[in-house]
Amino acid sequence: MIIINTNIAFLLTIIAGSATILGMIPIFFHFQDRDKIIIISLGFASGVMLSASFFDLIPEAYHYLISDYNPVLSILFLLIFFVGGILVSTYIDQNLECKDDNLYKVGISSMIAIIIHNLPEGIITFLTASVNLKLGLSLAIAIMLHNIPEGISIAVPIYYSTKSKMKALFYTIIAAVAEPLGAVLAFLFLKNYINNFLLGIMLSLIAGIMSNISLYELFPESLKYKRKKVSIISTIIGLIFMYISIQIL
Repeated sequence: MIIINTNIAFLLTIIAGSATILGMIPIFFHFQDRDKIIIISLGFASGVMLSASFFDLIPEAYHYLISDYNPVLSILFLLIFFVGGILVSTYIDQNLECKDDNLYKVGISSMIAIIIHNLPEGIITFLTASVNLKLGLSLAIAIMLHNIPEGISIAVPIYYSTKSKMKALFYTIIAAVAEPLGAVLAFLFLKNYINNFLLGIMLSLIAGIMSNISLYELFPESLKYKRKKVSIISTIIGLIFMYISIQIL
């Protein structure tokens, strides 16, 4: 792989990752109906994560795997690592100590999932932008769009469970930093070794983790506030928003 645009590739990765911090915006506004903003934020983030998994990550994983293997093996590898991602996420959820605060637990789980998600995203963005600036720019914009609601999935639960903007900012920044960290890892260690198979299994694993977070943590938590219509509509809007952004970019 010939690296030609290193500085710009780093810059694009940093900008894409920093968009995660914009997910904090809702906590700086005063809402009379606190529960409604939590429901909308959790539902929307759930829809975005689910849409990103099934309309972006899984097709991309298959694209990389099919480059080296036949369709049957490609689908088999995809399913194995997708289920593996679900199991990893379930294990983390079951062993996460959060003082029985479900909302706080959702925020921490989202942060862990997004860190695991952002690391390979940073790797892919850096490597793509390094060899094809136009494609790298499109990828960075797409990542920025879905990093914002992913930031919401961390910041809103953390803030409303702890009443601390600083804690919400801290955990959101940790997730955001994972993106440029992925770029650093790619530059230092992976640029000569990354291959289609590794990219395919990483994306499959991430899709499993994010699907599990969406379906078994974010969405169920939004339903606990007894406003199913708001929760479902918010989730559908998140699904559509992410799907459209993927198709455009």
